[in-house]
Amino acid sequence: MDDGTDVRLEPHEVALLRGGPRAAVTVAVVALHLRGAVESGRPGTLIKVGSPDSADPALYRHPLEKAVRIGLYRPAGMRELLARAVVGRALARMRAELAAAGLLRPLRARPSRDARRHLDALRRRTPLPGGPDGLAEGEVLLAVALYGDPALTALVPGFTSRAGLTGRGAVADEGLFPFGRSEFLRWRTDFPDSGNTGDSGDTSYGGAGHGDHAGGGFGCGGGGGGGSD
Repeated sequence: MDDGTDVRLEPHEVALLRGGPRAAVTVAVVALHLRGAVESGRPGTLIKVGSPDSADPALYRHPLEKAVRIGLYRPAGMRELLARAVVGRALARMRAELAAAGLLRPLRARPSRDARRHLDALRRRTPLPGGPDGLAEGEVLLAVALYGDPALTALVPGFTSRAGLTGRGAVADEGLFPFGRSEFLRWRTDFPDSGNTGDSGDTSYGGAGHGDHAGGGFGCGGGGGGGSD
């Protein structure tokens, strides 16, 4: 690849490198919303909807998505969802894999130079879309991963506003990390390093329901149909 790394990342990992845990979970939430598995509840909260088979590979295309839906055993805002143990474990596994790939510095949990080059190359190849028309699911998720709030506002404005991902009451996701100190501090604050909050769920890599991500590693999972709000 022309960005200096042969690691191919899913949007969830791209978001984790760019904006930290909240950005990664946001990608998972949007993915589940586009597949009809997560909706906004009371203002500023998320709820799971429907009752699909938890092992359905068409629903969960990444372990973090399964963790997020399990974590919504009751409605939650983003901050509470990030603090739930099942989500924290999935994020910790992502962080460990990125560190093993040389994209995350394990001691300070900051992206490496290779990771920053990779993000820069992705932005050059993937400009911010002006709207959702004609975009496949994977393109919507990558835009959200790379650009945060501006992409959410352009591509899924109604859902993200109702759910508290953007707008009043949301923690701003301005895409400054890893270049700004304030973004780094927010990244560290939001990351649930310990997961002893009492919920349960299996988010092990390689299990049923992980789609293209089964077996660990990073793959470029293709998108489905176009995103809808």
